[in-house]
Amino acid sequence: MSVFQDLVIAYRVLAQHGVIDAYGHVSVRCPKDPQRFWMARSLAPELVTEADLMEFDMDSEPVDARGRSPVHERFIHGQIYRARPEVNAVVHNHSPAVIPFCCTDTPLRPIFHMAAFIGLGVPNWEIRDAQKGTDMLVRDNALGASLARTLGAHPAALMRGHGAVVVGENLPRAVGRSVYLEQNARLQFQAHVLAGADGEITFMDDAEVAANVSWQAYDRFWTLCRMKVLQELEETSAGRATH
Repeated sequence: MSVFQDLVIAYRVLAQHGVIDAYGHVSVRCPKDPQRFWMARSLAPELVTEADLMEFDMDSEPVDARGRSPVHERFIHGQIYRARPEVNAVVHNHSPAVIPFCCTDTPLRPIFHMAAFIGLGVPNWEIRDAQKGTDMLVRDNALGASLARTLGAHPAALMRGHGAVVVGENLPRAVGRSVYLEQNARLQFQAHVLAGADGEITFMDDAEVAANVSWQAYDRFWTLCRMKVLQELEETSAGRATH
């Protein structure tokens, strides 16, 4: 087991759950040097291997690119790591069920216990406040820093017309939060449909949020998903060896 193997697995788990598409990405802070982090080169998540991982400094510049193209939005990661020393994993996604909440006045609220962290607040970042007329991508440190300020001490932030960024003290928590953020958005929309215009939805209250967030590391979820991905990788490797 290594941090690099787990980072590859994180990419695949998020892709399998429909949280990241061909353009999403996840990173992990370097355990030996907290001023650096690792993420994959510009590549579809389900194709990522350990050979595709690149090391970056806090300015999100590659330490040794070796001719590989880095992700355009790597600045999201560097600026969050710089602002949040307790964060060791960052996910940026285009989670489909989440995006409508980025573009409307309906706030994301925790509707079931697995997404209790939403009760800690999920602010919505408006890129126009930092720079007008962009292509919506976080292409430099100034935009990354603006996003990091909106994120603040929260576990996640929405990105208007784009997606979301989710953080955690480790990969299992960042990945688990990303998956359950998507599920909560889908369930919340369904509840609004069922309740109708005049109906009420019972969300988790602050005490329930606090009681759940304290233990919610998503270890069981991560262990199960990790095992499945490792099995798939082994089967793929075995299949190649027989041809």
